Amino acid sequence: MLLFFILGLLVHFVFFGSIFDIYFTSPLVHGMTPQLTPLPPPAKRLVLFVADGLRADTLYELDENGNTRAPFIRNIIMHEGSWGISHTRVPTESRPGHVALIAGFYEDVSAVAKGWKENPVGFDSLINESRYTWSWGSPDILTMFAKGASGDHVYAYSYDADNEDFGAQDVTKLDTWVFDNMKEFFHAARNNQSLFSKLNEEKIVFFLHLLGIDTNGHAHRPTSREYKDNIKVVDEGMKEIVSMLEDFYGNDGKTAFIFTSDHGMTDWGFHGAGHPSETLTPFVTWGAGIKYPQRVSAQKFDDAFLKEWKLENWKRQDIHQADIAPLMASLIGVPFPLNSVGILPVDYLNNTDLFKAESMFTNAVQILEQFKVKMTQKKEAILPFFFTPFKLLSESKQLNILRKARSYIKQRKYDEAKPSHLLSCSFIAVGVLVAFFLLIQDCPWTYYIYCLLPVPIWYAVLREFQVIQDFVISLLTFPPSQLAGYLFIFTLGIEVLVLSFFYRYMLTAGLIAFACWPFITQLWIRAKSISLSWIFFSLLLAVFPLMPVVGRKPDIFLVIGAGSLVLLLSLCVLTSLIKRKDRFINEELLLHLFQMLSIALSMYVVYSTHHSLLKKQGLPFLNQIISWIILASSFVLPLLSPTSLFERLFSILLSWMSAYLLLSTGYEALFPLVLSCLMFVWIQMEQETLQQSGVSYRQKVTSLQFTCNLDITQFRHLYLEDIRRAFFLVFFLVTAFFGTGNIASVNSFDLASVYCFLTVFSPYMMGALMMWKILIPFVLVMCAFEAVQLTTQLSSKSLFLMVLIISDIMALHFFFLVKDYGSWLEIGTSISHYVIVMSMTIVLMLLNGLAHLLTTKKLELYGKSKSHLI
Repeated sequence: MLLFFILGLLVHFVFFGSIFDIYFTSPLVHGMTPQLTPLPPPAKRLVLFVADGLRADTLYELDENGNTRAPFIRNIIMHEGSWGISHTRVPTESRPGHVALIAGFYEDVSAVAKGWKENPVGFDSLINESRYTWSWGSPDILTMFAKGASGDHVYAYSYDADNEDFGAQDVTKLDTWVFDNMKEFFHAARNNQSLFSKLNEEKIVFFLHLLGIDTNGHAHRPTSREYKDNIKVVDEGMKEIVSMLEDFYGNDGKTAFIFTSDHGMTDWGFHGAGHPSETLTPFVTWGAGIKYPQRVSAQKFDDAFLKEWKLENWKRQDIHQADIAPLMASLIGVPFPLNSVGILPVDYLNNTDLFKAESMFTNAVQILEQFKVKMTQKKEAILPFFFTPFKLLSESKQLNILRKARSYIKQRKYDEAKPSHLLSCSFIAVGVLVAFFLLIQDCPWTYYIYCLLPVPIWYAVLREFQVIQDFVISLLTFPPSQLAGYLFIFTLGIEVLVLSFFYRYMLTAGLIAFACWPFITQLWIRAKSISLSWIFFSLLLAVFPLMPVVGRKPDIFLVIGAGSLVLLLSLCVLTSLIKRKDRFINEELLLHLFQMLSIALSMYVVYSTHHSLLKKQGLPFLNQIISWIILASSFVLPLLSPTSLFERLFSILLSWMSAYLLLSTGYEALFPLVLSCLMFVWIQMEQETLQQSGVSYRQKVTSLQFTCNLDITQFRHLYLEDIRRAFFLVFFLVTAFFGTGNIASVNSFDLASVYCFLTVFSPYMMGALMMWKILIPFVLVMCAFEAVQLTTQLSSKSLFLMVLIISDIMALHFFFLVKDYGSWLEIGTSISHYVIVMSMTIVLMLLNGLAHLLTTKKLELYGKSKSHLI
C-alpha cells in the first residue's frame, strides 16, 4: 500500500513538472546570421532614457493650471522630433519590458521558473551589438544586459539595491543619481584620452534607467504629487543631459535620442496585467535620423487622448514596444538583434526612401532567419512524415519574396505591392503546352531544355514591360529616317564584326569607317587636333589586319624599332609631366626611369637572344632571368604610379609593353603601341562628345583621378551615344583578337614568341605565355575603357548589358555557321568562333576586374610617400 502511495506521488510530481516542459519552454532560437543595413546610418550614438513605470497620460496631460509637467519633452514634441504611444504587452513588468525595448522580443514564458526576474536563456540585444554601451541605473536591470553581452564593451554603473526603498522620504534621488553620475563621467572623459577616444567612436549607446517614478508610484500612487513631481525632475535632468552631450560632441548632429517607459501603472500603484494604464507608455524621439514634427488637421485615432493632451495638431505615431529595438539598431547602424520580432517603424525615420527600403528588407531577412532556424530544429526533432512545412513560407516562396523585394529596391519602386499573377499563369500555360507537344513526339530530354528555357527568359523580359515601353517611346522621338539610319548602321556594324572572324581585312574597313567619325559629327569643327590624331591612328591601326598571319619570318629590327619608339614617347611624356606639374615626386621620377630601363632591357634581351639562337648557342641564362623579372614586375610597377588618369594609363603601357616586346618576333611589337595611342585619343574624343550628348558634367582629362570608390550617384541614364561606345569597345576587343593573327586556330601560334623565356618544350608554360601575349592588347583596351566610363559616368552594369546584346546577336550568326563537315581545322574554327563570342561577356567581366585593379589600386612601398621638388 505504501509503495502505491509513493508511486502515486511520483506520478503526480512528474505530471506537475510536465507543464513547464510543455507550456513554458523558451521560444528563443540561436544560430541566426546577423543582418545589417548596407547603407551608412544617420547617427553615431544613441541615448536611451527609460522612465520606469511612467504612464503615457500622466506625462502628456496638462496639470490643473493648464501647464505641462514636462516642458522639455513638450518642446521636443512640438519643435524637434516625433512622438506617440508605445503599446506594451503583458506581463507589464520591468524585465520583460526592457527586454522588449532593447532586444525586440516579448516575454519569454520560461522565465516563470526564475520568478520573472531574469531570462533563463541567452539572447541578443542592441547593447550586445553596439560597439560600446555605458549604462546608469538600477542593478536589477543593468546587470541583466551586461551579463548577456559578449566581450567587454558594456559598462554598467548602478547604485545599491538598498536604495530602492519605498518608504524613503525622497526617491527622486534614484534619478538624480543617474544624471549626476553621467555628468561626472563625461567630465572625467575630457582628461582621459582612452575613454575620450571610445566616446567618439560610432555605434555607441548610452542607457539611462530612471527608477524613481516607478518607486514613487508604488509608494504613493500615480495620482500623487510625488509621482507627478518626479516627472518634472526627470524632464529637467534630461534637458541638462542633452545640453551636456551636444556641448561635448560639438553639436555635430549625430546623436539620436529616445525617451520611453517599460510599462505603466494602475491607479492603485500596481502593474503586471493588461489594463490600458499599464500597457500605454510614452514614446518620444528626436535627433539624427528622426523626422521633425508634422502639423496635421486630422488624425486617425478615435480615442479622446489628443484633445485632452492638447496635441491634436501634432502628428501622433503609435508604436509597438518591440519595434523600438529595430528602430534604434537602424539609427546607429548595428545589426538587428537576432531574436527581435520587432518591425521597423519607418514613419519615424527622416532618411531617403532607399535607406528605408534597405532597412525594411534587412529587418525582414532578420526575422526570416529565426523562422528558418526554428523550422530546421523542428524538422530535425521529429520523424519526417510527421513534419508539415508552413506552405506560405516554403523555400521557393521565401526566395521569390526576397528576390521581388530586392528587385523593387533596385528599380526604386519602394512602395510596390504584389504584382498580378496573370503574366506568370500565362507563361506556365505556355510551358505546359510546349512540354506536352514535345512529349507526344517522344523527344529526348535535351529538347525540353532547349524549348522550355526561353519561356522563363521571356517571362522575365515582359515583367520589365515598363522599361521596354519607355525605351520604345524614347526611340519614337527620333524622326523615322534618322531611326532607320541608326538601325542600318548598327546592323552593318554587327555584320562587319561577324565577317571579321573570317576575313581580317573587314577590321581594316571598320577602322577606315572609324576614321570618318569626326566628319559626320561636330568634332571636326570643335576639336581639329584631336580629330586629326584620331584619323591618323585609326588608319595606322587599319594596316595591321592586312599583314600576314601564318608563316611570317622573324624581324627583330621591327621589335627594336617598336622599343625605340616607346622610349622616345616616354621621354616626351616625362618632359611634359615635369613641365606641367608644379611638384614632381622623386619616387614618380624613379618609377618612370625604371620602366624606361625595362623597355631598354627588353630590347637588349630580344636582340641578344635572337643572335644567340642563330649561333646555336641556346638561350643565355642571364637573358632568361631578366625576362622573367620584367614579366613579374609588369604586374606590380603600374600599381606604384599615381592614380591620375593619364599617368596611370601610361605607366600600364610602359610596363606591359616591356613584357610584350619579349614575346614579339616581328611587326606585332608595334601593335600595342599603335592601339594604345588610339585608345588615348579615344578618351579625348569621348570627352568632346559629352557636350553633344547633353551631359552637364565635363572635367579635363588631366585632372581626372581613378578611384576605387566610384560615386554611383554620378551614374546617369543611357543615351544613344552609349550604344556606339559599347560597339566601339566590342570592335576594339575583336581587333585585339585578330589584329595580328587568328587566335581561333592553333596554327596561328608561333613558338618563337616565347624563346626569351624558355626554349625547352613545355606545352603548358609556353601556352600560358602565348595566351598572356594575346591578353595584353585586351587589357590595354579595357584600361582605356575604364577611363571612358570615368569621363562619361557610364556604369559597368549598363556596359555589360549592351555588350551582352551585341555579342548575343553575333552568337546567333555563328550558331548557324557551325560546321559538322570539312577538315578538322574548318570544324574547329567554326566551333571556336561560336565559343569566343559566347564567352565574350564573361571574359569582359574578368578583364574589367583586372583593368579596375590596375587603374585604381595604389601601392606604397615606404608607407606615406614624401613629396620633394626637383
